[in-house]
Amino acid sequence: MDYLTDAFIRLRKKLKVVSMRMLPDAGDAEDILQDSFVRLWQRQYPLRSEKEAEALVARTVRNSSLNERRRRRPVSLETDMAEVPPDWEEKEKAFDQMHRLIESELTQTQRYILEEKEYGGRTLEDIAREMEMEPAAVRMQLSRARKILRNALKDD
Repeated sequence: MDYLTDAFIRLRKKLKVVSMRMLPDAGDAEDILQDSFVRLWQRQYPLRSEKEAEALVARTVRNSSLNERRRRRPVSLETDMAEVPPDWEEKEKAFDQMHRLIESELTQTQRYILEEKEYGGRTLEDIAREMEMEPAAVRMQLSRARKILRNALKDD
């Protein structure tokens, strides 16, 4: 079964909406979708379930859209600062910092559990069932992930 292709086809419209929220043009959003799928397809991730494929596709499209938006930012800091409220800029910096920490400090299992629990709104029992783990083991991985992130933030 090709979880990646199935997830991408099923979520395509939603993924385009997500991308269009960050990019001004529907054509750009469509390009991001295609580029994301090709990049994922070439890497041949060992996906064990459709949920795992959905999370990977959604994360890749979101990150690619954010990267494209950042790439297109105006060079002038004065213009940039006038258009972006200070609190939004700080939130974006905090989001970027947390994203870097998650990608660099957590294992793939911890990242997946954290994302599914915090952003996907799933229960630990659902995640455990999907990953064929005991709920206590999932809870422990989530706790370790949060502790790692807290300690990394203290060190910064």
